[in-house]
Amino acid sequence: MRNILITLGNIPVTSSVITSLYPDVKTKFAKIAQLEKAGDIIRLRRNLFVVNPQETGKPLSSGLIANHLLSPSYVSMQTALRYYGLIPEAVYTIQSMTFKAAKEYKTRIGNFCYYHISRATYPIGITQIKEGDNVYIMATPEKALCDLIANQPGINLRYKKEALEFLEENLRLDMDRFYQFNPNIFAEYAKTGKKSTSILTILKLLLHE
Repeated sequence: MRNILITLGNIPVTSSVITSLYPDVKTKFAKIAQLEKAGDIIRLRRNLFVVNPQETGKPLSSGLIANHLLSPSYVSMQTALRYYGLIPEAVYTIQSMTFKAAKEYKTRIGNFCYYHISRATYPIGITQIKEGDNVYIMATPEKALCDLIANQPGINLRYKKEALEFLEENLRLDMDRFYQFNPNIFAEYAKTGKKSTSILTILKLLLHE
């Protein structure tokens, strides 16, 4: 009977979705507790679970989990830059943006950190990432860099030299690919996002102004 969980794949689901697979069970909370204790399902937060990949044979997607843990949100900052292969360092906390309050979740799957962004800035430069049968939302490389600059304390890029040092030395960003970035995303972000001066300095560096 346990194999019925396979139908859920690797998508995070609520307890009601899980218990709907067991219509003959009267005590729904007890069933969830039983499945969790057996390791068949993994708790992500209150009333949100994912089926153990050993049961489904499908690997878990940290991006998909991040989108579901706090919604609406999209994966961004170093997590996205690393995904695109733009920075060399591994990133161990999944970073996301949301227009809800900032939040952090520590789960068995990993740590997930959410930063606040204004509703006006949220939709700029986001895209869909397809992993197998699943799709989740992530920042474009340009938006991920903007979000990082806007939310990292102590960054104030007034001059192109400072911007270049930050990208090359602090982030060790792939500069060949940086000069292929879409300047429109930086321009749009600067209109509504935080640290517009720093974002415009990055834009000037990109455009060789």
